Amino acid sequence: MTPFDDALLAPGSDLVELTAAICDIPSVSGDEAALADAIEQTLRGRPHLDVHRDGDAVVARTTFGRDRRVVVAGHIDTVPVADNLPVRLEERPGDAAGAILRGRGTVDMKGGVAVALALACEVGTPGTEPAVDVTWVFYDHEEVEASLNGLGRLARNHPRLLDGDFAVLGEPSNSGIEGGCNGTMRVEVRTRGVAAHSARSWTGVNAIHAAAEVLARLDRYTPRTVTVEGLDYREGLNAVRIRGGIAGNVVPDECVVEVNYRFAPSRSEAEAEQHLREVFDGFDVTVTDSSPGARPGLDAPMAKDFAAAVLAVTGGEPRPKYGWTDVARFAGLGIPAVNFGPGDPLLAHKDDEHLPVAELAACRDALRAWLVG
Repeated sequence: MTPFDDALLAPGSDLVELTAAICDIPSVSGDEAALADAIEQTLRGRPHLDVHRDGDAVVARTTFGRDRRVVVAGHIDTVPVADNLPVRLEERPGDAAGAILRGRGTVDMKGGVAVALALACEVGTPGTEPAVDVTWVFYDHEEVEASLNGLGRLARNHPRLLDGDFAVLGEPSNSGIEGGCNGTMRVEVRTRGVAAHSARSWTGVNAIHAAAEVLARLDRYTPRTVTVEGLDYREGLNAVRIRGGIAGNVVPDECVVEVNYRFAPSRSEAEAEQHLREVFDGFDVTVTDSSPGARPGLDAPMAKDFAAAVLAVTGGEPRPKYGWTDVARFAGLGIPAVNFGPGDPLLAHKDDEHLPVAELAACRDALRAWLVG
């Protein structure tokens, strides 16, 4: 493991170099240990921080005795690398957007992690004492099934470490606030048939053919746009995987269509499941994974203050978050939370993932100004 160079984290440090250093330590879900080690090593040397480790999640807390506490969190894992590491800095002379950092994790979400790590080392040092106490959380296993999520594990194992009055999740949001998030549910829609030799197919029933009606219902489906607390959330219902058959000469007796439903935060998980059972009435439907959405929560006093601070620095007006994020976990803990981080969420998980470097400083400056007050 290559430790971070402390010089990168000094006041006025180069956030671009720090982001590149974090990205260049591969941390595909399940392989976050090296990056967690590096983050822990960096934070343990800071006298204003109380540092804890749970698996590959690292938590650092200030203890100034303030009457309010803010949690700033971000996941350190990524989806698999697609020949897009190490990251590359691309200068763009004449382009108003400026230079970009290209590579896996730059957007989702190591740019946000870099901002948080730099500020964790700075905010609380002499001259930059925060107006609130701050808990910095760097956690693992966000990009996989909900049961493995490191933030969820922290909530189970060490719930007091996540105590707070407000939370900021550094998910990419184009350097503006994205409120709440859609819920997500995955189901398996199963069709059944009768196996037979394909040369005598009339003696069987083809389960893959029977799945045509499942796909037809998906094709006819019109997703809703739902307004929740002034923000418009777009839903989506899509087949994401299909499997069936055991050999090239056998009529399959089973086919499974995996469907992902992204539902507005006005709908509960139970209501989402009921809706899917209505859509696929007559078919065998099994829920395999589910996470609730989160309402925007922008009416909370600290959310209003934070929105004003962000608007002053980045000019970003609050928008809805279409993808699921761990703001839903904070909402479940009774903590109002928003998404705020550098990068375009439309580039998350894409092979050409890239980040305008100017957004790093904008997010750092807005978050620092609000925390220091």
